[in-house]
Amino acid sequence: MQKLKAFKLRLYPNASQREQIDITINHSRYVWNEMLEMQKARYKNNKNAKFINTFGMNSILTVLKQELKWLNEADSTALQETNQQLADAYKRFFKKLGGQPRFKSRKFARKSYTTKMGMSLIDDKHLKLAKLGAVYFKAKAIPNGKIKRVTVRISPTGKYYAMVLAETEIKPYDTTGKSVGVDLGLADLAIQSDEYKLPNIRFDKQLAKKKLYWEVRLARRRNRAIQVIHNTKKLTGQELTLDDFSNYARAKHMIAKYSEKIANQRLDYLHKYTTQLVKNYDVIAIEKLQASKMMKNHKLARAIANASWYKLSEMLAYKTEWYGKTLIKIDPSYTTQVDYETQEVIKHDLSVRKYTNSFGHLIDRDINAAKNILEWASDPEKHAVILEQISRNKTRVTKA
Repeated sequence: MQKLKAFKLRLYPNASQREQIDITINHSRYVWNEMLEMQKARYKNNKNAKFINTFGMNSILTVLKQELKWLNEADSTALQETNQQLADAYKRFFKKLGGQPRFKSRKFARKSYTTKMGMSLIDDKHLKLAKLGAVYFKAKAIPNGKIKRVTVRISPTGKYYAMVLAETEIKPYDTTGKSVGVDLGLADLAIQSDEYKLPNIRFDKQLAKKKLYWEVRLARRRNRAIQVIHNTKKLTGQELTLDDFSNYARAKHMIAKYSEKIANQRLDYLHKYTTQLVKNYDVIAIEKLQASKMMKNHKLARAIANASWYKLSEMLAYKTEWYGKTLIKIDPSYTTQVDYETQEVIKHDLSVRKYTNSFGHLIDRDINAAKNILEWASDPEKHAVILEQISRNKTRVTKA
C-alpha cells in the first residue's frame, strides 16, 4: 500500500552548498516578511480588502523577482512554498487555531526551507536538490518511492538535515484481535487498560545540570561581551557583535547540543512505544486531550511539555493509518471519575491516585480511566448516556 512517509537524512553539504542553503533560507525569510507586510498594509488601508491567497502572492513574487534580481539566486519553489506557508498561517489564524503571523527575525528565525521540484535520490548516499546538485547524506532508512517534498533544515547545533516526504510501499502489520485503552499521564506517560504502565522518563531532568552549567556561563559571557562591545565602540568606533566572541558562541552551542539531545531521546522513546503499541493491538482508544489548556497550569507545564502528549497522539494517528490499525479518540470528561466496576461517579482530589470503591476493591484511577476509555470508545451510545446522566447531577449512572 502506497503511503506518504517522512524520512530524516543527515546532510553533509560542501562549502558552496552550505552557502547556497543560507541564500535560500535568507531569501525565503525576506519573501515571508515582504508578503506579510503587504497583507498587513492592505488590511490597515481597507478593512474590507480581500485576503490575497497563495496564487495571488505567487503572482506578486514573479514581479518582485523581476525587480530584485538577487531573489533568483534562491530555489524558486522554496519562495513559492514560503507564500503557501504564510497563507496556511493566516488560515489557521482566521479559524482561531493559532496566533497572527509574525515577522521573521534574522537572529531568531528557524533555519529551514521547503522545496517541491528538482529533487531526486541519486543513490543511497546522494540526494539531488535544486540549486545544490548532489548532496552527500547518511540515514538509517532511505525513501524508495516518488519524492513529494523536501525540507532542508539547519539545527541549532549547526547540523544539516533533509526531511524527505515520499510515497512509500508500507506493509500492514498482522492483526492480533486485541484492543486497548490508553490514558496519558505525568507520573506514568501511558497507562493501558490491560494495566501496563509506561514510565515517564524526565529526559530534561537527566541533563538539567549539564545544561544549567552552560546556561550560567552563557549569561556571564553575554554580559561581558556586551560590555566589551560598548567600550570598543566608545573608544575606537569599531562595532562588534556577539558573534565575534568565540567563548559566547561555544556556550550557546553547548546549550543547543543538550536541548537537541533531550529532544532526540524523548522522540526515540515515543517512537519505540507507539510502534510496539500499533503492532500489538488492532484498535487503540485514547483521549482527546487539550494540552494547550493544561499548559496554563504553570506548576505542571514543564512536565506536560516533556511528556509530549500531542506528539504521542500524532504518532499513533499516522502509524495506525500506515499499518492498517484503528485509532479512536474520545471525550476525556469523567474518565477518572466514573468507576469502571460500579459505574458510580466518585470525585477525588487529583492527589488521590487510588481509592476503594463500593465493592471493596482497590482501584487505580489511571487504570480505571484507561478501561473507561476503551469501553466508551467501543460503545459511544453508552458514553453519551453516561455524560448526559452526569450532566443532570446524578451521583450514579446505570450500566448499559
